[in-house]
Formats: sequence, C-alpha cells, structure tokens
Amino acid sequence: MEGTADYWVLLVYAAAVIVLVAGMVGVSYALGQRHLRPATIQPFESGIVSVGYGRFRLPVQFYLIAMFFVIFDLEAAFLYAWATAVRAAGWSGYIVIAIFIATLIAALVYLWRAGALEWGPRPRKLARTLPAQKAG
Repeated sequence: MEGTADYWVLLVYAAAVIVLVAGMVGVSYALGQRHLRPATIQPFESGIVSVGYGRFRLPVQFYLIAMFFVIFDLEAAFLYAWATAVRAAGWSGYIVIAIFIATLIAALVYLWRAGALEWGPRPRKLARTLPAQKAG
C-alpha cells in the first residue's frame, strides 16, 4: 500500500492541471470578444497586413540549412555543458569530447563534399570526347 500513495499525488496533480486549463479556457471564452469584422479574419504579423500569397514554395536548401543549424546548434549546447564540467570530467572527458568534435568536423566535411551546403545551381559536367571520335 506504500506505492499507491504516490499515485494519488499524481492523480491530484493531473486533476489540478485539468481544472486549471479548463478554468483558463472558460474565463477566456467568457471574457473574450465575440465580433466578426473583416479585419478579424485576416492574418496579423507585426502590425503589417500581409500582401500576396503566403503558400509559396521554397527551395529545399532552405530546409537543409535549417536542419543543419538545429543539429549543430544542439551540439554547441553539449559543448557548453561539457565546458561547465571540464575539471570534473578529467582526461577521459577530454578524450570523449575530442572524439565528439572530430565526429562533428567529419560530418561537416561530408556535408560540404556532398554539396549539401551549396546554394547556387550545380555546374554541369562536360562530356569528354575520346580522341578517336574527334578525328572521325
């Protein structure tokens, strides 16, 4: 019966969260404005009414660069956490972080060589003609 006391605390907490969320939604509904004007339906961004079509296509490179940024930014968070505990980690922590940084550099070199960081159009490879074809 000792373990069931912990479940009651969790149940009370869940009920309190549900009541709080329901209360916030209810108060928002009760106090909120209920008018429908043409400007209410339009999207609003930084005080500027949008002009044009908002569903245009972006090149894949935008998404690739965004994903690479998130991945490498997350690695910076790992490096910051390591830097705060560098003395406690000792030489084994240094070796592990060196391997980690080497892996990051290898990944960056791979992305660079694969052309994932290229923005411009890819150059076409010129077909080489054999010497026998030139003479003929």
